[in-house]
Formats: sequence, C-alpha cells, structure tokens
Amino acid sequence: MASGQPDANGSRPSTSDDGGPHFDLETYTSNYMGHTKIIRLRFIAEKCSDSAMELEALRMALDEIKKGDNTQVYIETIERVRGRLGRAYQHDREWVNTKEKQAAQRQERLELELNGYKTNLIKESIRMGYNDLGDFFYARGDLQAAFKSYVRTRDYCTTSKHIINMCLNVILVSIELGHFVNVTNYVQKAEQTPDNTDPVIQGKLKCAAGLAHLENKKYKLAARKFVDVNFELGTQYKKVIAPQDVALYGALCALASFDRADLKSKVIDNISFRNFLELVPDIRELINDFYASRYASCLGYLQKLKPDLLLDVHLFDHVDTLYEQIRHKALIQYTTPFISVDLNRMAASFKTNVAGLEKELAALIMENQIQARIDSHNKILYARHADQRNTSFQKALQVGADYQRDTKALLLRANLMQHDFVVKPKKGQ
Repeated sequence: MASGQPDANGSRPSTSDDGGPHFDLETYTSNYMGHTKIIRLRFIAEKCSDSAMELEALRMALDEIKKGDNTQVYIETIERVRGRLGRAYQHDREWVNTKEKQAAQRQERLELELNGYKTNLIKESIRMGYNDLGDFFYARGDLQAAFKSYVRTRDYCTTSKHIINMCLNVILVSIELGHFVNVTNYVQKAEQTPDNTDPVIQGKLKCAAGLAHLENKKYKLAARKFVDVNFELGTQYKKVIAPQDVALYGALCALASFDRADLKSKVIDNISFRNFLELVPDIRELINDFYASRYASCLGYLQKLKPDLLLDVHLFDHVDTLYEQIRHKALIQYTTPFISVDLNRMAASFKTNVAGLEKELAALIMENQIQARIDSHNKILYARHADQRNTSFQKALQVGADYQRDTKALLLRANLMQHDFVVKPKKGQ
C-alpha cells in the first residue's frame, strides 16, 4: 500500500496499489472548515465514480451545511441526494423556513443598525456595520452581496489592521467566486500595507496568491508563492487551504516548472517548506526521486496519485498539464548530460515502450526543448552539442574586438583633452 495519508492528522487520502482512491473522508475534511469543507465534499461527490463515496460525501456535506445558515446550498445538495440517504436526510422544510425567517429578521436588524451608524457619522461603527453585513451575506451564501459589503469597509478603515482584515475578507469571498483577478489585486494591496509583519498573515496572502497563479496556469509563480509560505501558518487558514495542500500544490508546481538548481535550493533545502513536506512524506520522496533521477519511481507514484488529485477542487483542471510538464522535464533532464542515449534503456527507465518514447522525444525536439536528433533505425538519440572549439574562438575574437574599440575610445578622449578640444558650458549654466 502506497499511502498519501502521512499520519493520523494528515489530510491527503490514501492510494491503493492498483491506483484506486480510498478516501478517508472524515480525516480528509477535518483539515478544513466552513465553506471550503462543504465545497470540497460537494466536489468529491460530483467527480468521484464510486456511488458509496458520493453518498458519504453528500451526507457529510449536509451535516456541515445544517450547522450554518445557507439554505440555498442545502436545497441544491438535497436535490442531488434524491432520497438515497434515507428518511434522516429528506428535505427538512421546517429547518429551511426557520432559517429563512431568522435571516430576514437579522438582515433587517443589521441594515437598521448600519443606517443608524451612518446617521451618526461614526467611521469605526460604519466599518463594523458593513463587516457584520458582509459576514451575514457570506454565511447565507450570497457571495456577491458579501463582496460588496466587505469592499465598502475600505472607505472606513483607519488602521493597517483594518485594511488587512478587509483584504483577507475580500480574498476569501473572491476565491469562492472564482474571481482570481480580485484575489491578486487585494493580495498586493495587503502586502503593501504598512506594519504587515505577521508571518501568519503573510502566509495566508502567499497561499491566496499561489492559488491565483495556479488558476491562471502560471505554475512557476504559484510554486514560488507556496514554497515561500512560513510554516507558522500551520492550520490557521483552514477556511481556504490545509498545510498538506501547501506541500502538494507547491511540490507539483515546482516539479513542473523549476530547474534542478531551483528545485534544490527553493524546495529540497528550504527548511520552512521541508516542514510542510514532512506532513506528506510520499510527496517529499517523490521530489527526492525526481531530483535523484529516479524517474520511473517518481512518475509511477504520480500515476497512482492521479485519481486522488482529480478529486481536488483546485487541482482538477491542472492535473494533466502538470503531469505532462513534469514528464517532459524528466525526459529533458535525462538526455541533457549525454552525447548519445540508447532509447531502449531510456524506455526501460521510464517504463514505457520505445515507439511511444520516440514520439515524445520528437515532439520535444520540434519544440526546441531538446537539442538532438533521433536515429530511428538504431534507436539512439544523438545530442546536437555546439562546436565548443568554434564557440571559444568566436568569444576570443569578440573580446579582442571589444578591447580594440574601448582602447580607441580612450585614446580619442585623451587626445581631445590634451588639445583642449572640449565643449565647455556657458557662464551661468
């Protein structure tokens, strides 16, 4: 059994030897709270092929939903259950009606209080009033209204702490809305705020920025953000991301985009990020395998992990692209040190057939990512190394030409000064 669940508190689901996902949903979701826990459970229910897991995810989602006030997402989830969870999970209209009535009363009270604050022109009270209204709309699932309320607090912020709190609220709502342009903008605003020295807040901002870059397929930028997160963040951003996710997202993006030097310095030797990797030891070993050129082991485990990653709400759309880039980088790194490579041995190292490997290498050669040519008859890849002797001569000639040009310029300047052939400024200038 290869496990993606590092310990009793780990969040990654385990993976069986045949590559099938075996989620411990209780353990997995215990690392999240609030909306993101519900979103992840509903996403798993939607994407998984196992009907038993789907129903378990829906059951847990309903239990979590009923702890809050979001009646709309409750109704949507109940409709997806279609009575398959028994009488205990039938449509609870009494709960819905009670929540709707309570919400209407609370909204009216909050709006009256806010109007009173505006009349009295007390900035701090107005800010808190908009904040409370934003919290109310967020709990109800009205994300657009919550976004507007949180943004309106900006005009009434009087301290750096208020500005950062406003930015974090807007970022939280924007992530759920999928408005990652707003996420990037408000991360930058918070980072530019004076007195932003709390490592936990900085960690939250880097995680949010990493998710925005990941969504925009800017994997190198995403990797830089995730690997730079301070381990002090811990589990203090459970509304958005678990520490195990920081390790997973950072590792995959780094493997896909970093060169060997960056992988060594920014990931393997990064003490803070190494602490995150300790939470997911299989991912740590995967990185070490890649760096040590044990590509068969690395790519083999990635394939076993794939069913789990396809159930991750943030990675789902990127798994195939990341896997392709990681494999291409492995092929490039394998061929780089050699003048010639036996394709039969290379295919064995990558656990693939020679025909398939030839196609992959040909594509990389066409894209100019590998400087080589393929001898299809003898199944050998020949590197096209530059003529080092000719390159050295050209460099020497260029250095000589540069020296000659600089010497002539110095002599000309010296002669001009010797004969007082200098343009002097007019008096008074």
